[in-house]
Amino acid sequence: MKSLNSEKKKILIVEDELINLEMLSMMLMDLYDVIKADNGQKALDAIYGEEDLSLVLLDLNLPDISGLEILRKMYESGRIESLPVVVITADEESEVECLNYGAVDFIKKPYPKPDVIYARIRRIIELVESRIIIGQTENDQLTGLYTKEYFYSYCDRYDTRHPDTDMDAVLININHYHFILERYGKGVAEDVLKRIASSISDLLSETGGYASRRDTDIFLVYMPHIEDHRSLLDNISEAARIDGVDENTVRLRMGVYPYADKDLDVEMRFDRARLASETVRNAFAGEVAIYDEDLNESSKFSDQLLIDCARAIEEEQFTVHFQPKYNIKGEKNVLSSAEALVRWIHPELGFINPGLFIELFERNGLIHQLDRYVWRKAAKQIRDWKDRFGITVPVSVNVSRVDMFDPVVTEELNDIVEEFDLDHRDLILEVTESAYAEDSDHIIATVEKLRELGFLIEMDDFGSGYSSLNMLTELPIDALKLDMQFIRSAFSNGKNTRMVEIVIDIADSLGVPVIAEGVETAEQLAALKSMGCDVVQGYYFSKPVPAESFEGFLSGGTDK
Repeated sequence: MKSLNSEKKKILIVEDELINLEMLSMMLMDLYDVIKADNGQKALDAIYGEEDLSLVLLDLNLPDISGLEILRKMYESGRIESLPVVVITADEESEVECLNYGAVDFIKKPYPKPDVIYARIRRIIELVESRIIIGQTENDQLTGLYTKEYFYSYCDRYDTRHPDTDMDAVLININHYHFILERYGKGVAEDVLKRIASSISDLLSETGGYASRRDTDIFLVYMPHIEDHRSLLDNISEAARIDGVDENTVRLRMGVYPYADKDLDVEMRFDRARLASETVRNAFAGEVAIYDEDLNESSKFSDQLLIDCARAIEEEQFTVHFQPKYNIKGEKNVLSSAEALVRWIHPELGFINPGLFIELFERNGLIHQLDRYVWRKAAKQIRDWKDRFGITVPVSVNVSRVDMFDPVVTEELNDIVEEFDLDHRDLILEVTESAYAEDSDHIIATVEKLRELGFLIEMDDFGSGYSSLNMLTELPIDALKLDMQFIRSAFSNGKNTRMVEIVIDIADSLGVPVIAEGVETAEQLAALKSMGCDVVQGYYFSKPVPAESFEGFLSGGTDK
């Protein structure tokens, strides 16, 4: 396709009087690539068949199809949006009707001076090309919805024009969009996005308002207030369904900030809708969450934690506790390693639940700073125990998804091991199952680099995500760690431990040891031991404790 700035534009002249057709053609051929049509059918063939047409000069009086009918067809098909039409006529009474069908200008017969025609044609082409360029930046190329920046601007305009209209800021997100992409391919995944956008556009044509696609799979909708957001989400979900795609694969969630405060910046209104949507992130069915004052307080709390993170690391407000892991393969349970778990004692807020700040830091990219802090603390402690007791206690540390996408993560971990003169196997790296599924190719490549350096890799939280058992045969791991909730569910729901047995059997066939966390009772320990589980950790042996308390386990055994 020729660029918009091509030096010689292509124009179509539609005129049934041959003298006039040739006259215009001769007048314009030095400046433009001229195509000629002497009847309506030829004109339509060129309008819909020729590439890169920049303008049409259209006579109204044609022998077969009138120029007005050609305009109507272009208007109804949308072709008029990208191809400007200048009407050639001596009939002033037709001008209003032509304008209604999208004509941009008129050239009266008899023709004016050539310089006037040149100036008009050049200016019209420039204006339309400028509009196309603006449209390409204003609209998302895949869905046709507004891009984020233009969307926020149009929302402000809407408020100015409708100051008394109560508005809702609505955020719609596709749960685990990457699974659709990986399982069904780019074409199907993009079709889902387009179907959602089309459904939203249909809605707004009835209610008013604007919509945008923000990021890959997030949609923003600014619309007059409605009460039934559940039906709205159901309708959009229905529109997103595609034949041949499991309906449970395409699952949407919605966050709503109703009666949006117009004194807030538009982007902040949608931040509140996003906060609401995060509360139903892991819901299996499509869910709607409404922003309220409780979330507002939660948001303020989260903001304070984000602000205080850097200072907390600098002042060492974070402490590292250690939970022992016991090898249960022999007659006696033997301490094999430990897991490093971070705790935060905030000077004003006191103890902060790790479940709150870790997930928050992951979402906001701060987790890498905290992880690096924990890695160093754990490595320093391993070194200290080596020096004081002559004992090596390997310690596993978390490596988050954010860490795995840092291009220097392998160098950072390697530098820490070398700084404290440790063996790479002393610092065990835990990578969650969901991280492997998020971007498997990239994660696998990073894990392989770490293993080449000598690090051992545990797949953490297995059973909490969406991986198939076949996935175990393909991933580079050195140990498989069963999720705490997976273990609890197996022993609480009628003691149906069959799935745990299957996972242990598969891991055993692959030569990969299994670690079970969350073990709380002697009954659970005995059952796991009979199934062939290798290592366990949990409150049955000990909760996570400070380093000085952990030293009580260094004698090498346990009474349990």
